[in-house]
Amino acid sequence: MATDRIASPSASMTAAPAVYDDSIVKMFFTATVIWGLVGMLVGVIIALQLAWWPANLGLPWTTFGRLRPLHTNAVIFAFAGNVCFTGIYHSMQRLLKTRMFSDVLSRIHFWGWQGIIVAAAITLPLGMTQSKEYAELIWPIDVVITLVWVVFAINFFGTLAKRRVKHMYVAIWFYMSFVLTIAVLHIFNSLAIPATLFRSYPIYAGLTDALVQWWYGHNAVGFFLTTPFLGLMYYYLPRAANRPVYSYRLSIIHFWALVFLYIWAGPHHLLYSALPDWAQTVGMVFSVILLAPSWGGMLNGLLTLKGAWNKLRSDPILKFMVVAVSFYGMSTFEGPMMSIRAVSGLAHYTNWVIGHVHSGALGWVGMMSFGMLYWLAPRLYGRALRYPQWVSHHFWLATIGIVLYTVSMWAAGLMEGLQWRAINDAGQLANPIFLDITARLEPFLWLRLIGGTMYLVGAVMMAINFWQTIRGPETPADPAAARAA
Repeated sequence: MATDRIASPSASMTAAPAVYDDSIVKMFFTATVIWGLVGMLVGVIIALQLAWWPANLGLPWTTFGRLRPLHTNAVIFAFAGNVCFTGIYHSMQRLLKTRMFSDVLSRIHFWGWQGIIVAAAITLPLGMTQSKEYAELIWPIDVVITLVWVVFAINFFGTLAKRRVKHMYVAIWFYMSFVLTIAVLHIFNSLAIPATLFRSYPIYAGLTDALVQWWYGHNAVGFFLTTPFLGLMYYYLPRAANRPVYSYRLSIIHFWALVFLYIWAGPHHLLYSALPDWAQTVGMVFSVILLAPSWGGMLNGLLTLKGAWNKLRSDPILKFMVVAVSFYGMSTFEGPMMSIRAVSGLAHYTNWVIGHVHSGALGWVGMMSFGMLYWLAPRLYGRALRYPQWVSHHFWLATIGIVLYTVSMWAAGLMEGLQWRAINDAGQLANPIFLDITARLEPFLWLRLIGGTMYLVGAVMMAINFWQTIRGPETPADPAAARAA
């Protein structure tokens, strides 16, 4: 395996001088931190509402049903989206040895994306929604999303066209799949006939609408929360470890296998539904096969630290990234297992699914994001972190918080699934009253709240650390590290 290593993500590239646009990276960096705090705070609020109902406040705008889509849109498209754009705009220029295609398009992309997020934050609490998972935003906002994404795509592929190096490092391929696939998913799932300024009718009906929605919903996870973050992993993990990626050949196999298999996995969300059995089986089979490339990527990331595991003792940034890759492996094992009909019959509609989603969101996406942001901050602003010891504190708060969150939801989900399926000697449901099972969830819901609050506190510490670093007295970062960026 060692024979196909490369020295670093950019070792085979020419050293042509280029002036990079880091101001756009700083803009997305700042937006990432702000929206991350907002999204996580709303998540803690709705976790409190589930554990203690008076937290709904008795107002229509603050109920769980309206804040929950606000939370998911904020953490996926506001926090994770801005993280992706931060990393892409930073790493792409360095991998291709050229400035972005257009500074104007970069800024239209930034302000357009933030405008979309603000529009979502206004409309969702007001109850303006299409009621589609991860695609709740009303049709005028969908149109703006499409236009802003086209701007991003033009800038992205324009930069590829004027690159100064021939080879495209594997991270670029993962970014490319992000740009292209999200465009296709969003456009086809959002096709609708407007009725009023705030209402529309989807062009699909019934089961077809459900199938298109979960083709979109699962692949939004796959191509918004997985492929771009794998690209970030392949760039920033070797940088942080100062090691070559373990196997460049494996990273290419990982890419092509993942993008081919992932797109077919969506029907596993519709097991035991009116969807034809053959379509359900296709979703299940491709989901199980997906385990192979996913674990290949995980092992490639972890083995990049081969011979340098001792760095984990003193480098909290590497700890974030290693835990992130580990959670990627765990989530991509759990997902295929949950797509099997027998397991889905036990887990579906229970809190087990919530635990699975958040092990990927908090563990994989969140921890990789934090590691990347901590690595970037001194290099973007040319000064050392104001409170370097806080990075380790943040790591432990986040890690323990994730464990509390996911384990409590796994336990709650197994309890729910088993009790819903329990029958007595007469062949009747042993737990016929739904509220009885719901009442038994209370301790698990409080544990989830505690874990989520710990995760939020760590993010607040990170934001304060960045703010004090940027506005405080200038303390230059390590010059060698700055040059390596």
